[in-house]
Amino acid sequence: MPNYRRAIAPGGCWFFTVNLLDRRRRLLTDHIDALRQAIRRTRERHPFTINAMVVLPDHLHAVWTLPPGDADFSLRWRLIKIAFTKAIPKTERRSTVRIARGERAIWQRRFWEHLIRDDEDFHRHVEYCYINPVKHGLVSRVRDWPHSSFHRDVRAELFPEDWAGDVSADGRFGERG
Repeated sequence: MPNYRRAIAPGGCWFFTVNLLDRRRRLLTDHIDALRQAIRRTRERHPFTINAMVVLPDHLHAVWTLPPGDADFSLRWRLIKIAFTKAIPKTERRSTVRIARGERAIWQRRFWEHLIRDDEDFHRHVEYCYINPVKHGLVSRVRDWPHSSFHRDVRAELFPEDWAGDVSADGRFGERG
């Protein structure tokens, strides 16, 4: 059995990747309002800052900062996953294990997390979020993907609207060499 260890850094900033169990489904974009509501409700009860976020059909990436003294991002993801799952129709196929446990088959059980180390690391992961729809061939320009906090950052003048222009996503956004 693997021994999963999570970084504990109260008030820290993390990059996350959260995947659907069936990566062929488009649940996240097809039910974007349910996902937004799940995130909104979770933030009301357990605040956190969304520094960057992009939602693709089958997975999402996010950069979050938690409040000082708080390191429980796992609770927040659990609540988001539960609220989203409850809000969408039951159309998925379930394994006998999930049926026996009374579980839906929407999300992969875990998520990937990376503790942001410095400003360069932060910027690299924010850019990775924003370039991701281009990387996956969903759009040719970052600004054309609607489910991204990129648009919020453009309004705040943190990024120009034509950031990354028309690109092929061959660059190394978020990945170390």
